[in-house]
Amino acid sequence: MENIKSLRIGMAGLGMIFDETYLPVFLETIRHPLWFPETGPVIPKLHALYSRTGTRGKDLLNRHGESLGKPSNHLVSNTPLPDLDQLDALLVATPDDRHFSLAREALNAGKHVLIEKPSVLSLHELDVLNDIARKNNCLARVVYHKLLDPDHKRLRTLVHDGVMRSVRSGYATLLEPKQICSQQFSEWITGRNPGSYVAVHYIKLIDFTFGPSSGQKWALKRISATGQRGLAGPADGNTWDSVQLRVEYEYPDSREAAFDIHTSWVNPDCFPGYVDQEVQFRFENAIWLAHQRKRGVELSIEGMTPLLIKETPNHHYNSELLDPWNQRSRQGYGLEVIRRFFGDIAFLNHGGHDSERHARLTSLRTQEWCDLSGDRNTVAIVQAMEGILQAHANGSPGGVVTVNGKAGGLVLCLPGDPVRKVLYDGKV
Repeated sequence: MENIKSLRIGMAGLGMIFDETYLPVFLETIRHPLWFPETGPVIPKLHALYSRTGTRGKDLLNRHGESLGKPSNHLVSNTPLPDLDQLDALLVATPDDRHFSLAREALNAGKHVLIEKPSVLSLHELDVLNDIARKNNCLARVVYHKLLDPDHKRLRTLVHDGVMRSVRSGYATLLEPKQICSQQFSEWITGRNPGSYVAVHYIKLIDFTFGPSSGQKWALKRISATGQRGLAGPADGNTWDSVQLRVEYEYPDSREAAFDIHTSWVNPDCFPGYVDQEVQFRFENAIWLAHQRKRGVELSIEGMTPLLIKETPNHHYNSELLDPWNQRSRQGYGLEVIRRFFGDIAFLNHGGHDSERHARLTSLRTQEWCDLSGDRNTVAIVQAMEGILQAHANGSPGGVVTVNGKAGGLVLCLPGDPVRKVLYDGKV
């Protein structure tokens, strides 16, 4: 076999997302290296683990340490991050309010980063990361794996090709079971909301699919939001059970498009699907309706469904599969972005002469779907939503954030309050 190139990867955050997406990729590529025409075979090696307590790292090493090559195990609280100088890239899958500091440290050290959605929680943080990435010639990317859902890729194809024209309005919902906030994420949800956690999937889907990447010019105009409290935290606190978000855009001819995105993490645990996901998009000449649990599979197993195994599984996301030739692997769109990131690092580092590296880096940064430079509208909407919800928790509900007006890039307006709060003074 031709010379196999390796990438040394650090992993910050070892929770559910790591187990379901990153770990399968690492285990699979040890047995079957990635292969790209420009580089040949490539193995991304998990070189260092970073978590808040180190417990998950110890457990991972007990289960898969030999297979993974015994990566070092460290606490995130250690500063600077141990072994960072030995890495090619850092993957960040921690709670969203910890993304910025980890990504900043890695980029300052000249390491590439891949961050789970949302990349960061404010445009100020996004500006900082983009500036460092450019200064240090690094790739800085974010994972929005729902862009890779086969249904969503088909949706974008029809929009891009002009078959479905000028989206007018839309609705999306993603409801997660109570165990998400009460078990998996119970240690970090205080002061958080399901909108920032999962609405971002649809914020990015809408912004990317119907925006400039499809040839359609529009501008982000207004954001409003409300929500409910009392189950995941106190009824008068700032921890939200559910969030209803509205995002409005304006076309060059002053027509507007409005999208409502409803998210929750207090669905009953006995719900027959892992999550409930539904979208509806209305165009000037078409309508697109999709429901994740109605894509063709329904399952009943005595003593297992619906709690151990769900009755309406989503095999598009990712699942363990046994191919006809008896090769077992994990496949699905939740893994594609990670593999693509590794391939792009390999292409950047090994895809040609060093004198052409800057040209390769420039071409890789044009990928709006994943590069941090293309994440401005999504982060702006998240920042606006969090500002509105904070004002609501402080006793001033009904806020609206305007975008790129005379007072600033993001300006919060509250009913009955003549004072406008500028959340971001630059242009979104």
